Amino acid sequence: QVQLVESGGGLVQAGGSLRLSCAASGRTFSNYAMGWFRQAPGKERDIVAGISRSGTSTRYADSVKGRFIISRDNAKNTVSLQMTGLKPEDTAVYYCAALFGSTLYYVSTFAHEYDIWGQGTQVTVSS
Repeated sequence: QVQLVESGGGLVQAGGSLRLSCAASGRTFSNYAMGWFRQAPGKERDIVAGISRSGTSTRYADSVKGRFIISRDNAKNTVSLQMTGLKPEDTAVYYCAALFGSTLYYVSTFAHEYDIWGQGTQVTVSS
């Protein structure tokens, strides 16, 4: 199975941008649908964006539509989250997750469906 390592988090002012990356080990990255989730203090872990194994299907939380873009590069075993127009309410720990065995175009927004999780990266947006 793959292991996931996130990077790219940090402190940014409201309106700014960040790009999160998730590097996956192993040779079977294309067998996994991928997702980005986030968890703020005292809150549940929520979906931010998901992408299918093929990379052609994506889904977003309503709160980030039009501001965030998820993408993947199966040749480089990476999935990224480009975040623009950041708001203080985007402050959270962001997690990369992998779901094994889905169809090529399936995108999951349910945390319980994901098998493997990264350690998380902190994103802090100041007002």
